[in-house]
Amino acid sequence: MSPRKPRRRRTEPMPGRAIEPGRERQPLQGIQDVADELGVTTRAIRFYEDKGLLDPQRVGTMRVYSRREVARLQLILRGKRLGFSLREIKEFLDLYTVDSLHLAQTRQLLTRVGARIDALELQRKALDQTLDELQDIVRQCEERIAATG
Repeated sequence: MSPRKPRRRRTEPMPGRAIEPGRERQPLQGIQDVADELGVTTRAIRFYEDKGLLDPQRVGTMRVYSRREVARLQLILRGKRLGFSLREIKEFLDLYTVDSLHLAQTRQLLTRVGARIDALELQRKALDQTLDELQDIVRQCEERIAATG
């Protein structure tokens, strides 16, 4: 089996195909290129598109992604890593298009990140307590083994 050739990134639309006004100067990437760049599967990207989080352009039947869409996908992935739901991520992304100065977005982000920090602090306390209990069990087991061994 021969190795797969790397795909070239398309910086111009296919001949005879129009792209959205305002996006014509942005380099376009195919879905596989974006997936490779960000370390996700094409299926994950399509899933985010189905959920309304991404809206790639189409050149024929091929999805093409502008820098803006790639940046949105990076924000989606960061939100997932931070534990936000897709609904929360979508609400956050929707603010981008409404508030040109991003003030509402920044305020909402601050509120949500604060709430996430609080939730993680509670989880940390619970984990610390569980770890302490498990370490006590280990200590008791070691003492029992040492006493009988």
